[in-house]
Amino acid sequence: MTRYDSARAQFADWGIDTEAAIAAMLAVPISVHCWQGDDVGGFEKKSGSAGGGIQATGNHPGRARTPDELRADLEFAYGLIPGKHRLNLHAFYLDTDETPDRDAIEYRHFAPWVDWAKDQGLGLDFNPTFFAHRNADDNLTLSHPDKGIRDFWIEHGRRCREIGARMGTELGSPCVINNWVPDGSKDIPVDRMAARRRLETSLDAVFAAPLPKAQLIDAVESKLFGIGVEAMTVGSHEFYMGYAIRKGTALCLDMGHFHPTESVADKLSAVALSLEHILLHVSRPMRWDSDHVVLLNDDLLALAQELVFADLLPKTSIGLDFFDATISRTAAWVIGVRNMQKALLRAFLLPQARLKAAEAALDHTARLILTEEAKDLPFAAVWDELCARADLPVGQGLLSALEGYQSKAAARG
Repeated sequence: MTRYDSARAQFADWGIDTEAAIAAMLAVPISVHCWQGDDVGGFEKKSGSAGGGIQATGNHPGRARTPDELRADLEFAYGLIPGKHRLNLHAFYLDTDETPDRDAIEYRHFAPWVDWAKDQGLGLDFNPTFFAHRNADDNLTLSHPDKGIRDFWIEHGRRCREIGARMGTELGSPCVINNWVPDGSKDIPVDRMAARRRLETSLDAVFAAPLPKAQLIDAVESKLFGIGVEAMTVGSHEFYMGYAIRKGTALCLDMGHFHPTESVADKLSAVALSLEHILLHVSRPMRWDSDHVVLLNDDLLALAQELVFADLLPKTSIGLDFFDATISRTAAWVIGVRNMQKALLRAFLLPQARLKAAEAALDHTARLILTEEAKDLPFAAVWDELCARADLPVGQGLLSALEGYQSKAAARG
């Protein structure tokens, strides 16, 4: 009997079909964020840093410097991840010799990414880039008091929606376009309402043109605070939750964008009752929105369990959002995505029906016993089996593959 055969029998004793769990997990696409590969630098024909409260720390050798290098790194990473997935692209990762400003970008500036995605069998998601620009130096964009600056960013947002819709059409899969702005105040403001009214009016202008949901899913993303906006974030969770419910957009919940004592898993069922679609940015905060590489920790396990137990996967898009330049960037992608998948697989391998039945009967003792005893089930054997079927390495084999590619990447200089 193989290790997997033994595990399959153990799970069967708990009423769990491991084959069904594997299939269910593999059906969930993860949107891999392009910005881990180059430290949130982008490929505009200019110099500058990310800004807007965003900072990648470290200088590990091998950063992607061109779209071709970034695509090569992504291909390597996808090659070590089970299933078929997506790429989350930011607007300043255009691939062109032209030098359009943000309010002049067009689909052709991203066509090479679409061609590549077709070849790779990937879906594409897209994000306006409301930072790292002279018109964002005040950490204000769509809520800026200057109408000219607001209009610049409104046009950028409009064009990104058009580009995203074209991506969705070309790839036959809706493009999730996520809107996050760094707007806020470093010190205590006296007129929060004015800033939030300006943000709402600007967002309305960005979303004014109706676009088919078969091509595009609009999302808005909140934040607790960032560097330079410690006193007030214009687009807070409350602001965007209300906006998404009233306007019919998706709401993005980023795991790093809340107070460290809050649970994003707990928020899912609460907002799902009022929303058509949820976007998740899976990250790992360390005291604040520090975007560390995702670990298979309690927070991630709770998030995955809520998605599965509340049947939220059909209305949820899952993307990653971390950037760590102190370690191999490609290894970070692979570990992060695989950990998200491991968390989902574990959720599918839990005795959901028995747990829910115990809770409904107010048998909290049985719920506790089931929860704790289930932790000893052989989840790793099921993960190893699905990787073996896809001819993907685990353990020491994965370590060797990641280190081998990093050696090649480091040779770039």
